[in-house]
Parts: sequence; structure tokens; C-alpha cells
Amino acid sequence: MSDTESVLLTQDQEAVRVLTLNRPKARNCLSMDLMTSLRSAVADAEDNESVRAVVLTGAGPAFSSGHDLKELTAHRNDPDRGHAFYAETMRTCAELMLAIVRLPKPVVAAVNGIATAAGCQLVATCDLAVAATDARFATPGVNIGLFCSTPMVALSRNVSRKAAMEMLLLGEMISADDALKLGLLNRVVPADQVLNEAVAFGRTIASKPSRTLKIGKEAFYRQAEMPLDEAYLYTAEVMVNNMLDSESVEGIGAFLDKRAPQWPR
Repeated sequence: MSDTESVLLTQDQEAVRVLTLNRPKARNCLSMDLMTSLRSAVADAEDNESVRAVVLTGAGPAFSSGHDLKELTAHRNDPDRGHAFYAETMRTCAELMLAIVRLPKPVVAAVNGIATAAGCQLVATCDLAVAATDARFATPGVNIGLFCSTPMVALSRNVSRKAAMEMLLLGEMISADDALKLGLLNRVVPADQVLNEAVAFGRTIASKPSRTLKIGKEAFYRQAEMPLDEAYLYTAEVMVNNMLDSESVEGIGAFLDKRAPQWPR
């Protein structure tokens, strides 16, 4: 199902779809081609009922080094000094990140190497993240005069403000263990186990009732942006509607009957 010439490889492992950023010589930097390909792959995963979870990883020694600076720099000679292309790039990136958040199926990052700038943003945007012990993370834009403003959006929603500002202002690499402590990661495992661990996450998720997962993921991100009182009102309504869903009827009934649930399809 994959094409070795493609910037994005796709492989299904049962109900888990593995998407591999495939620009290893460029450290999987996010060119327009790669971002649009990944955006299309996310849409395809949403439409495919057999896909229950998605794993995102990188080919070669890096997860992703962020935006393609060579591609961006090439447009400085445009009549508008690159304004239109830069605006399109940042809009495409934002649409990609939002597509991952809004995908009703959980997305797990399998971080096999460095994840910097928009690559770190991509990790922070995924619902779960597993990293190799030697993986490293940074938002280093400040070091080259381009503050990581869009990566800041996802980063600041994953770690504390002080931790986010330290990463953004210092631009230094942090280890996988430090990223785990900060809350950017769920687990750190040996490099040869990263993909298997992420797929195992996906398979566990795939065994859960699909509509319940969709309801929960959407509610999580929506309530996180609300004031406390609004969040409780909103999630109370979500739970009422969830209680009326056939998956809840079956799941609660099975629990009370002490039997395995038979999820509706």
C-alpha cells in the first residue's frame, strides 16, 4: 500500500493506520507537498471505517525537523518577497494540525528521533506520544530569528507555561526523559520498540467503541478551551447524549450482566 517515491507512506496494521513521513534525507521537514499529503491521509483515515486509530512516525533518524527552510527561503525572490507563499504555508500547517485534533479517531506519535519546531508541534498536536530514549525535542526558532509562534500553540496546551516559555525562549534541545516529565510524551521506550509501542496503543484504542471515542476526543479538546463552569455544562450535556447512545446501552448492560460487550457496528 506504500510507494517508496512518496513523501508519505501508508501501512495498515489491522485497524491501525501507520503514516510515515518519508523525507529522511531532509529530516522529514514539512514541505508543502508533505503537509498536503498528510492532510489528505488524515481525511482518508476519517472516511475509512476499518481504520480505528492512526500512528504517525518518521522514516530515518528524525521524526521531523519542522518546516522546510530551503523551500521557504527559495521564495524570498518572489515579487512579494515570499509573503503569499509564507501565508499559504502557515495556513496549510494550521489546517493540518486542526485536522489531526478534529479527527474522530485517536492519533499516536511514534517519535523515532529529533522533533523540532513544527515537528515538535506535530508531536504536541497528536493525542498520545511515544518516543525513543534518544529522541530529542526543541522549539529552536529563536536561534535563527524566527520565533516558533505556531508551534507555541500546541506546545503551550501540553506543558506548563513556564516549561513552554523555557523551550521557546532558550531554543535548546531537551531529552525524551525531560519531555516525558513535562507532559509532552506518554512513554519513553528503547528505539527499536517505539513503533510497536505506538501501534499497541492504537490496537488497544481500536478495541474500544468507536462512537464513544469520537464523542470523548471531541469533548476533550472543546472543554479544554472553556471556562470551568461552561466546561461542566457542556460535558454534562455530552454525557447525557452519550448515555442515550446504543454503545452506552450495550456497555453498561454488559458490565451489569458481567459479560463482554458486543459493540454495535
